[in-house]
Amino acid sequence: MPGDRAAGKSPSEDKLGPVRSHCLSFSDMLSFEDGRGVSAVMTTEKRGGGGMSEQRRTRLRLEISREAARLFWEQGVAATSGDQIAEAVGLSTRTIWRHFRSKEACAEPVVMQGVMTLMSVLRRWPRESSLEDHLLAELTRLGHEKPPVDLADELLAMKMIRLADTEPALRSAWLMACDQTEREMRAIIGDRLERPADDLEVRLHAAAAASVVRVLDEHIGAAVLAGGDLTEFQDVQALTRRYAQAIRTATGGAVGDPIG
Repeated sequence: MPGDRAAGKSPSEDKLGPVRSHCLSFSDMLSFEDGRGVSAVMTTEKRGGGGMSEQRRTRLRLEISREAARLFWEQGVAATSGDQIAEAVGLSTRTIWRHFRSKEACAEPVVMQGVMTLMSVLRRWPRESSLEDHLLAELTRLGHEKPPVDLADELLAMKMIRLADTEPALRSAWLMACDQTEREMRAIIGDRLERPADDLEVRLHAAAAASVVRVLDEHIGAAVLAGGDLTEFQDVQALTRRYAQAIRTATGGAVGDPIG
């Protein structure tokens, strides 16, 4: 409601319970390519007419998302207001609501980061390579090339996915990311099988593959945040094999093998 937003609250704020948690310092997580913060985003990349460019808007939304995610994890969703998110980022509360429909929606860009990375990897999958070989090569490369801010975003995404277990509004952000994964999978699998993306079999394979990604991501994230035994996840080759074999099994062998 307008009154809630004027007070820095999102419409669903009063319905959510507190979550006790902790997080890394945001100063350790946040950096842009040019080394500047939100002021850089707000003062550069303007269109000639003074409007906001899509790139600038995307970067601003991501920075808001990072800070909102940190606050959600530190003090819980119910205890976090739009005013607090705005203050942490250095923007007005009105600006926050201009970019997001609710405070919980602020988590969406961070959660989507991991999906975007995975989809970019799968779009580069050569027809002559197995899924295991491709994932191994790409994850090894990314492990050496990813900047600290990307790794920090992945950690924040894990935290939001974990927090979504007890926060229905955050769960919707994760499920939206999963839906995007499935949509992207349709195009990737359809191209690989040389069938239309809206073909029923392609859609079924995409839904199965996306479900594998969701379940394994949730499983790995929970283990990482719980400080459990991570041996099974530290071997990149074993990890990629697990993903690939699960996708192959879920799709009845239709997805995963090289295509001659």
